[in-house]
Amino acid sequence: MSTTLSPAPKSANEVDVKHTECFIDGKWVPAASGKTFATLNPATEQEIAQIAEGDAADVDAAAKAARHAFDAGDWPKMDARDRGRLLYKLADRMEQEIHALAALETLDNGKPLNDSLAADLPLAIDAIRYYAGYADKLHGSTIPIRGNYLCYTRREPIGVAGQIIPWNFPLLMLAWKWGPALAAGCTVVMKPAEQTPLTCLRMAQLAKEVGFPDGVINIVPGFGPTAGAACVKHPLIDKIAFTGEHRTAQIITRDSAETLKRLTFELGGKSPNVVFADADMDAAVEGAYIGLFLNQGQCCCAGSRVFVEKSCHDEFVEKLTALTMKRKVGDPFAEDTQQGPQVDKAQFDKIMSYIDKGKGEGAECVTGGDRVGDTGYFIAPTIFDNVQDDMSIATDEIFGPVMSVLTFDDKEDMIRRANNTFYGLAAAVWTRDISNAHDFAARVRAGTIWVNCYDVFDAAAPFGGFKMSGYGRELGEEGLKPYTESKTVTVKL
Repeated sequence: MSTTLSPAPKSANEVDVKHTECFIDGKWVPAASGKTFATLNPATEQEIAQIAEGDAADVDAAAKAARHAFDAGDWPKMDARDRGRLLYKLADRMEQEIHALAALETLDNGKPLNDSLAADLPLAIDAIRYYAGYADKLHGSTIPIRGNYLCYTRREPIGVAGQIIPWNFPLLMLAWKWGPALAAGCTVVMKPAEQTPLTCLRMAQLAKEVGFPDGVINIVPGFGPTAGAACVKHPLIDKIAFTGEHRTAQIITRDSAETLKRLTFELGGKSPNVVFADADMDAAVEGAYIGLFLNQGQCCCAGSRVFVEKSCHDEFVEKLTALTMKRKVGDPFAEDTQQGPQVDKAQFDKIMSYIDKGKGEGAECVTGGDRVGDTGYFIAPTIFDNVQDDMSIATDEIFGPVMSVLTFDDKEDMIRRANNTFYGLAAAVWTRDISNAHDFAARVRAGTIWVNCYDVFDAAAPFGGFKMSGYGRELGEEGLKPYTESKTVTVKL
C-alpha cells in the first residue's frame, strides 16, 4: 500500500489536538452537562486541552446509539469480509497517521516519542490487522446427536460492548479491545482514562472517515465513578471489558450483577523475573532493565520482583546498576530520551511514597530514589537491593520505575516465593537449562511466561492473568471468544 505519512512533530507545541468532545452516533457532541475537565502534559504539568466530561446521560445516549446500530443497523448483519475490510482500512489510516498519533500519545501520556513510534503504534496497528483477518473466520460446528436431527452451533456477536481502557498504553489498549469486538460484529461504547483521552478520540474520527457506520463506535470521556460506573450499570450494554486495577474490577463485578453482564478483566501484577546463575548474564540484565523500566515502569506485567541466584547476585546487580545509571530521563520528545514522566501527580506521589517505604523498611537503594528536575512528574529509575519478601515494595504493585532485587539459592523455595502473591499476570526465567525453564513455566501460576526474554507481545498470543490479575484473555483467537455467544440450533429431519 502506498501511504503519505503525517509529518513528525518535534515538540509538544507542534502536536495538533483535533477532538475534545464526546463521539456519539457518529457525531461530535459536548457533554450533556456542559462540563469539561483538563488533560495535562505530564512533562510540563501544563494543560493541553479541556475535554468533555461525560457522565450517565452521555453514556445513556451512547448505549442507545450502539444498541440501535446493533439491533437495527447493518453492522452485525454485514458480510464478515466487509467488516474485515473496514478494519484493514482503519489500520492503513493509522499507518498514514503514525507520527501524529504517536506524538499525541506522547503528549498526553508522557512516554518517549521513540517508544510510541517503535512499540505502541506498530503493535496497535498489528492488532487491528490481526482481527481484521479474523472477521470472516468465526464459525460454529456440526454436532452428531441421538435421533434424526441436524445439530449445529453459531458464533454470534454478544451485542454492545462497554470497554474501559487505562492510561498506560491508551492506543494499544484501544486496539486490543476494538479489534476483537468489531471483528465479531459487536458495537462499542468506550470510556478512555481521564488522564489520556486524546488518542482514543482521534481514533473515533479516523474510524468515521474510513467508513464505520454511525453508532458502531461511541466514545464517552469522563471519570470512573460517573461515566465508567454508568457503562457498567447500563441495561443496554451486554459486556464490560476492563483493563486496570483489581479494586476497580471488584466494584465492576458488584455493579454489573443486576444485569449479569459478561466480564473480562486484565488487571495488575507483581511479576517475578528469575535469573539463574547459568543464564546469559548480559541478556538477563538487559531483560530485567527493559522488563521493569519500559514505559516508566507503568506496565501491568512489569518484572518488579527480580529473583537472582545468590552465586551470581553481585555480578548481576553491578551490571544492572551501571546500565540503569546511564538511562536518560527527560523531555519525551527529545531523540535521546529513554524515560519520560509518570502520567500524573497522583501516580508520581504514589511512587515516591513507595520509595520512602523501601528506604524505611531497610532495603538498600543502590541507584535512583529521587525526583528528576523540579517541573514534570519525572522519577529517576530506582533499584532496591537486599529486599525481603514481606516489604511493601516487594508485595504491592507500585506501577513505576522501582525494581526490587531478591536472592535465592533453592529452586523449590524460589518457586514458592514467586507464587506467593495474589497476582498472576506474568513471569520470566533466565537460564540455559531447558528442563529448568519448562519446569518453571509449568509451575509458576501466571498467564504469560517468558523464557530468556521479556515483554514479547504479539497479536496472536493470548494475554491475561491468573488470580487477582483478572480473568478472560485478550489477543489471539481466545480474545474473540468474550465478544461472542454460542447458539445451538437443532433441526428435526
